[in-house]
Amino acid sequence: MRVLGIEGTAWCASAAVYDSETDDVHIESDPYLPDSGGIHPREAAEHMSDALPSVVDAALSYAEREYGRASIDAVAFSRGPGLGPCLRTAGTAARSLAGSLSVPLVGVNHMVAHLEIGRHRSGFENPICLNASGANAHVLGYHDDRYRVLGETMDTGVGNAIDKFTRHVGWSHPGGPKVEAAAADGEFLELPYVVKGMDFSFSGIMSAAKDRYDEGAPVEDVCFALQEHVFAMLTEVAERALSLTGADELVLGGGVGQNDRLREMLEAMCTQRGASFFAPEPRFLRDNAGMIAVLGAKMAAAGDVVPIRESSVDPNFRPDEVPVTWRPGDESIREGPRTEHTERARDGVERTDRDHTGAEATVELLGDNRVRKRRRSRTYRHPELDGTLRRSRTTLEARLLNEARRAGVPTPLVHDVDVANATLTLQHVGERDLADALAHGTDASRVHTRTVGRHLARLHDAGIVHGDPTTRNVRIRSIEEPDANVDGTIADAPGSRPHTYLIDFGLGYHTGHVEDHAMDLHVLEQAVAGTAMDPESLLDAFESGYLSVGDSAVIDRLRTIEGRGRYR
Repeated sequence: MRVLGIEGTAWCASAAVYDSETDDVHIESDPYLPDSGGIHPREAAEHMSDALPSVVDAALSYAEREYGRASIDAVAFSRGPGLGPCLRTAGTAARSLAGSLSVPLVGVNHMVAHLEIGRHRSGFENPICLNASGANAHVLGYHDDRYRVLGETMDTGVGNAIDKFTRHVGWSHPGGPKVEAAAADGEFLELPYVVKGMDFSFSGIMSAAKDRYDEGAPVEDVCFALQEHVFAMLTEVAERALSLTGADELVLGGGVGQNDRLREMLEAMCTQRGASFFAPEPRFLRDNAGMIAVLGAKMAAAGDVVPIRESSVDPNFRPDEVPVTWRPGDESIREGPRTEHTERARDGVERTDRDHTGAEATVELLGDNRVRKRRRSRTYRHPELDGTLRRSRTTLEARLLNEARRAGVPTPLVHDVDVANATLTLQHVGERDLADALAHGTDASRVHTRTVGRHLARLHDAGIVHGDPTTRNVRIRSIEEPDANVDGTIADAPGSRPHTYLIDFGLGYHTGHVEDHAMDLHVLEQAVAGTAMDPESLLDAFESGYLSVGDSAVIDRLRTIEGRGRYR
């Protein structure tokens, strides 16, 4: 099959021809490069109208030379997300071509194409994908015939965030390569580091970077610090996604993925975990029609085509809205319950499940109902940033674990704190984590998720945010006759032994703001939706548990967070 792909989401007018038999991809592109500042939607749309006909003609001429007339079997186009005027121009061109060539039309999600080109070129079976582009930043995993958003930016895309700083400095678009070049001569500065569970926020760090520059800090140092903080945030969330899902493959997508330092961090993180990492060549990282054509061919082969009259574009087309029709069978990541055995990871280090490696710490079972949690040095982070995070998170976790217990939330007892070595000795609680139970659909899952809702409501009432309430940070024990205490009240009664515990408060903090409380709920619900067999009933149980103790205004704000557009 040979597919003509058309890309027109924002700044790059691009067309490509893909031959699925030879796996050859020919790309023609004409990017919009404004003299100063960032992308202006009107100017970008005008560029798309001017440039798209020529790149399409060049791609068609290539196809005719290589394969002869009538060689195109389908036309694929970027249906969204992106800038509306640009998308409409590309969509009009694609419809006209499909009609004139009498071939099927395929509407492709731009962000899923970033993921799929990485999966296609790497040969990985079921990777986690970090998409780091101008208007987007999110982590995706495949589950139950859809790509699930495991984490994403809460304000602006990573590339756009960097561009805001470079516009402030007075540099022309695109800003990313200029930051990378300046950072080569920079030294470390401290900037805000904001990871909210599986999500990240870039607005605070960009404001701080502008302030440091205005205060007279060398621009090279600010650029160095920006890269070290922003890319460490992306890498940390990618590692959390690997830990949450049990995956051992990671692919990178998006134009920011061309940055050498980001790829270096991700490679180091995966090596330390014993996971595999792949970044496509730069022509497939920046916006391009090649990835549109490759995914379009897979969709067309699966019969996933769209009638012209139903092919309207969607500027807010989320990747988790796309039915994945082109992947055979159920390849969802589902990790089985941990048993005590020893295995040798890809890095050659022998590990046992008694020593569980999470996203940032190793937990060793000591006996006498105790565990030792050690926050390991993360080789991908700058040493100064790494040391600060490890020490501060260890101190914070010890304090919040005790405060949560006083608020009525079951947590492990803290036996010892070694801040210098970022180590805690804790009570061993539960038999396994909630992620294992949800992945296998146990009968007690609704009991545990409802109880987690009650626990978070109690935390919030005490002015505490957990910060990272994923299903890996909930420990559970077996429940006898779960139907008898489906609301969790029996297990939570005074003097009873809890069946559900919250652990790992290293990202927690004190606040009474409804937005922060709703973000806690958002993190948990993303984790459930991305890993559970029956997420809808579990989410209903979770929210009903929260409402039985907590403020309904938090649920209202959660709905607002879920409805926010991330594409800016």
